[in-house]
Amino acid sequence: MARAKPILHCDMADSEFPRQDAKPARRARTPLPLPREVALLLQGGGALGSFQSGVYERLDELGVDVTWVAGISIGAVNAAIIAGNEPHRRLSRLKKFWYTLSGGIPNMILPEIDHIREAAHLGAAATVASFGVPGMFRPRLWPAMLMPEGTPGAISFYDTAPLKDTLDACVDWDLLNDGPVRLSVGAVDVETGNFAYWDTRGPGGNTRIDARHIMASGALPPGLPPVEIDGRWYWDGGLVSNTPLAHVLTHQTEDMLVFQVDLFPAEGPMPRQMTDVYSRMKDVQYSSRTRQVTDQYLRLRREHGAIKALLDKLPPQLQDSAEAQELRQCLDQGTVNIVHLIYRSRAWESGAKDFEFSRATMLDHWSQGREAVEEVMHKGDLIARNILDGKSATFDLDEPDHLKEKKA
Repeated sequence: MARAKPILHCDMADSEFPRQDAKPARRARTPLPLPREVALLLQGGGALGSFQSGVYERLDELGVDVTWVAGISIGAVNAAIIAGNEPHRRLSRLKKFWYTLSGGIPNMILPEIDHIREAAHLGAAATVASFGVPGMFRPRLWPAMLMPEGTPGAISFYDTAPLKDTLDACVDWDLLNDGPVRLSVGAVDVETGNFAYWDTRGPGGNTRIDARHIMASGALPPGLPPVEIDGRWYWDGGLVSNTPLAHVLTHQTEDMLVFQVDLFPAEGPMPRQMTDVYSRMKDVQYSSRTRQVTDQYLRLRREHGAIKALLDKLPPQLQDSAEAQELRQCLDQGTVNIVHLIYRSRAWESGAKDFEFSRATMLDHWSQGREAVEEVMHKGDLIARNILDGKSATFDLDEPDHLKEKKA
């Protein structure tokens, strides 16, 4: 007898997340002149991933049509929901996904007092550790030490079967693979330690992505079990690189605007107590040095610009030589402007912030994602000028009222 699937209505309306797929909302016009390629890059970060959904919601309201989404871990889940739904269904799917995950700890109105919020935050994280997350993972019945060697129960604490059902209910896999939005997700091979990317428009051939690839990208040990795909076993891609930025920049072929959404800031204050230590440790571990990647990219762009200028000065007979033509093929194609949108931890958040799935915190993360886009758009003229001038640069929202630009 076939196993009955759990009922999961991803279009269900509720007071916090109103239904939006019945009729597409009228969208505002973005202040940015958009190139043909607009990429949304989503870092891993567990419960912090609702910040990314808030970012997408505000970009969508501004009429920013994303053509390429790439993600790691929870970023891969959000990316799959975006790529695997028609434009007017994406928000309702994202909202229902996060509504489901935060359903175990209902919304509570708490005073804005740090020590009270911190106590509630730690209590919610303890609840997740004890009982799991609805629609995502659940504790195993027996301790790992009592399970037979080599079984999933022996090498993980939780069962992720609920996540497969949730993904199947919220993602149209045919549309994800054959639709207009390109999807890239990454994971790490458990045995070789090598990073693997699955890409629906990959240069080496398209990958037919399904729930396994998304779950593999987020299979963080030792809590979650590895996922088997074509005879190989995979863990969370964040163990090697928590951002898909390098993959996207490597395979860029035309002018591109990139929104890089980071859930762990590289910079932060000196810890003052042990809860601060755990939080700062994760920030350092999972920020993946995105600034280092972008700085290296800008240096490479400057070098390519110098090479191109030199090639252009060569006599015609040398410009047509095989060596010169081969060198031109190695140069970057198109310009890239990268906008960093970085989650900033609240004072009451601890090292448990990535597995604290309470409804109140989820909604707070979501609203912060919207606010981050608003702050960038207030400085949109700076980004727009670069796009129109055909220049490459990165824009880093370090402070709420300051947008820092680095040019190639």
